[in-house]
Amino acid sequence: MLKVGIVGVTGYTGEELIRILLRHPGVKISGLFSSSACAKPITEIFPAFAGRLDLVCLKPESRDIAAKCDLIFLALPHTTSMDLVPQLIKAGKRVIDLSADYRLKDLKTYEKFYQYKHKDKANLKHAVYGLPELYRAQIKQAKIVANPGCYPTAAILALAPLAALVPLDFSSVVIDAKSGVSGAGRKKTEEFFSSPDKEDFKAYKVGVHQHTPEINQVLSRLAGKKVKVTFVPHLLPVKTGILETIYVRKSQKPKAKSQKLVELYKRFYKKEPFVKIKAEGEFPGLKDVVGTNFCDIGIKDNPESVIIVSAIDNLIKGASGQAVQNMNIMYGFPETAGLR
Repeated sequence: MLKVGIVGVTGYTGEELIRILLRHPGVKISGLFSSSACAKPITEIFPAFAGRLDLVCLKPESRDIAAKCDLIFLALPHTTSMDLVPQLIKAGKRVIDLSADYRLKDLKTYEKFYQYKHKDKANLKHAVYGLPELYRAQIKQAKIVANPGCYPTAAILALAPLAALVPLDFSSVVIDAKSGVSGAGRKKTEEFFSSPDKEDFKAYKVGVHQHTPEINQVLSRLAGKKVKVTFVPHLLPVKTGILETIYVRKSQKPKAKSQKLVELYKRFYKKEPFVKIKAEGEFPGLKDVVGTNFCDIGIKDNPESVIIVSAIDNLIKGASGQAVQNMNIMYGFPETAGLR
């Protein structure tokens, strides 16, 4: 039985990790850690786990974490994980980090978008980007997995087959993304639904969102050339879910018609348990994916462009579910364990 711990357990991603891990047949939650809820029983924070998990939250000291756990999920704010990771790796532990601290390989880019100097260059070199559909073999051997951001998960899965296989104009990619407010965290969500903004719909961080370089980094690797997307996120007045509509111009007129493009996607993701490609003319909505670890994708091939619509649950495939999927790969569990 694999002993796992969660550091930063009181947020949405921590709660979702507990929910998923409690139904996983191969793991035991052996430690819960939180600075803000130190010494509190987890059932006081999340009463729904009463009778299922009787742990008390502990202060996140690396020595205590390492003593209790084999694998540690870090559900911490950005810029915080790099304080713990070096000590946990030195203790022989494996880490799945749900923050952005180990996603971006270029330090200057990280420091520009997160306004913070990276402290752990040594481990950053060895961290594996945790998108199973693209990096499964590397994840299997990884000591540190950088769990992807929610917006990048939906965007990269939507664009990966095109970036890898189709001659398109990747200087023209526009990602029009909408997310439920839970992506901003529990406190912000509660504030949102008690404010006049709950009836509003708006863009935010236009042209400066921190997920933009993450998307560019992965798509550039796939395309074998520099890709710079236009990414604009919007806040939906719903709690959960991400839907992205993505526009790409064609660099030349392809011989394939839309049905064949759909077939290309289906072949690309043929062995992927959590990617579903819609039939020609069908597109996903939030209700198709909320509460699941799936990414649903629909494709429209126009004469001059391709339009892709992708949808995920931002807390599951966009965070905690994908983290457990990565754990399953790392330890040889069935990839769907705990997730279906």
